[in-house]
Amino acid sequence: MPSKVEPSGNACRSLALLLAAGACLMAACTTAQPQTEPAPVAIAPAPPPVVEAPPPAPIIVQATPVVAPVLVYADRIRSLQGNELNAEISRLNDATLPADQMRLAIALSQTRQLYDLVRAQELLQRIQANASEEGQRFHSLARLYGARLAEQRRVEDLLDRQGQQLRDTQRRLNETNEKLEALKEIERSLTGRAQVPGAIVVPNPAAQSRNRSRAPQ
Repeated sequence: MPSKVEPSGNACRSLALLLAAGACLMAACTTAQPQTEPAPVAIAPAPPPVVEAPPPAPIIVQATPVVAPVLVYADRIRSLQGNELNAEISRLNDATLPADQMRLAIALSQTRQLYDLVRAQELLQRIQANASEEGQRFHSLARLYGARLAEQRRVEDLLDRQGQQLRDTQRRLNETNEKLEALKEIERSLTGRAQVPGAIVVPNPAAQSRNRSRAPQ
């Protein structure tokens, strides 16, 4: 019969330690772990709403019995030119009533002259500053026509500047062309004076006879 092997003391102590460690691990696994709350998420504030500026209110001109004749006059005066237009301006030069001042401003704007355009704008401002009952009836029409004249003046100023720039550019171009032509003329004159290589010089018999007569004997 085979003999039984008795475990040594060291082996028994090692086995006991392993069993104790396993029991501790099992106890740790079964222990409920406290649940950690998630970190709060910072929420960015919503951007403020974009507030768009309201469009300017349109200028409404009511064709009242007082304003309607001026509107008819504005349509009629567009056909006047030259002496007829100047005569109409002269007739209204001393206008004091808002209706006549409005007619004069319309007539002045037809000349396409800067001085008359500035004068028409001044008349329209005077009408808008008139606080009388009759003056207030023409406030809307004066504002509307004043805005039209301001835009007309802006466009005319822009055209004047562009025209001046075009004239300056044309002047510089002409000066450059003149300098170029002068250089070409100098080049042609120098080329004519230069002797062409390989050219045959034909002697002048008269010059040769004079040279022989002057030679010492």
